[in-house]
Amino acid sequence: MLNPFFFIILIALLVEYALDIAASLLNLKALRYELPLELGGLYPPDEYRRSQEYTRTNIRFHLLIVTLGLVVLLVFWFSGGFNFLDVVVRSWGFSPIVNGVFYIGMLLLGYSLLTLSFGIYEIFVIEQRFGFNRTSRRTFILDRLKGLGLVILLGVPLLAAILALFQYAGNFAWLYGWATVTVVSLVLQFIAPTLIMPLFNKFTPLEEGELREAILGYAHSVNFPVKNVFVIDGSRRSSKSNAFFTGFGANKRIALFDTLIKNHTVAEMVAVLAHEIGHYKKKHVLKGTAIGILHTGLLFFLLSVFLRSPGLYQAFGMQEPSIYSGLLFFGLLYTPLEMLISLGTGALSRMHEREADRFAAETIPDRERMIDALKKLSTGNLSNLIPHPFYVFLNYSHPPLLERIKEIKKSES
Repeated sequence: MLNPFFFIILIALLVEYALDIAASLLNLKALRYELPLELGGLYPPDEYRRSQEYTRTNIRFHLLIVTLGLVVLLVFWFSGGFNFLDVVVRSWGFSPIVNGVFYIGMLLLGYSLLTLSFGIYEIFVIEQRFGFNRTSRRTFILDRLKGLGLVILLGVPLLAAILALFQYAGNFAWLYGWATVTVVSLVLQFIAPTLIMPLFNKFTPLEEGELREAILGYAHSVNFPVKNVFVIDGSRRSSKSNAFFTGFGANKRIALFDTLIKNHTVAEMVAVLAHEIGHYKKKHVLKGTAIGILHTGLLFFLLSVFLRSPGLYQAFGMQEPSIYSGLLFFGLLYTPLEMLISLGTGALSRMHEREADRFAAETIPDRERMIDALKKLSTGNLSNLIPHPFYVFLNYSHPPLLERIKEIKKSES
């Protein structure tokens, strides 16, 4: 008898892979050795060719990763790997909750080990080749160990709680699970700027001087309540530049990479900061959080429905159904809906970036400094200036540079 779950999941994985490959190949084909006229003079010719080669190298590397990832998943699936691991874990004689933690934990560990070599190659070969890498071997190892520690400290108890709720809480387990994950997520967002992020980077208050005065003066002019701006030691890992806004209440903070400060004028830094403040003033963080909460609720509700479906377990050759394996298989079944949701959230993110750009352009003395800052960020990071629209549609959280410049100039009228 044909199993509909088997074909739905298999087709979803293949369609997702095909779309990814098609977008990547179109993006490769869209590469040009000549800059668009609107961006003329932005790159010296040799540097622009280097940016194109950087894009080409990263796309080819991505194609290798997603192809190998799909092959490994399908081989593991079709060879009965999910059931084999379940039999091994069950033989240890633990409770269903502990079995679930071991089962999912071992699969995640295997995935992490598989992708570790890719991470090493990306940082120490590709990023090194193009002059971005500043990560030492010690920093790389410590980052992975700290990440593993956080997974054990925070992820394992949360996973155990979700498994326990679906094991014992009955029909309302999805509601309890939704509430639990929502509370944990909000708490993490609140404490992350002061307790978690500093585990990986050093945050130093911006020293007294012209830049600090200009930033705080601008923040005051737009009624943005901030007591301090922090400098993050991004140069420990990469020469790329960035800035971000995170947190809530007294724990919110704006962080500027030290590489950003090094490469930009005071006016350009204020423009970058204005964009980040724009996200706050337009309530993008709150909107994103609300959408994330609703998304989690939908996820848990559908999970509660499909956990009861014997066909879901049969599709993966499982001898015995379990909450923990159902949780994992539902993640694969959810692929088509997740793909559609990601397209919507991507489009929303690009809209938010345009709104933040517009806010910055309307509240700083000279919007040309905003354009200058965006150009420097793009050239300094060797960004692809002419990505294919379909690739942008599938993958970009920010509009491409040329589109952002046109929108900022349009706001003048």
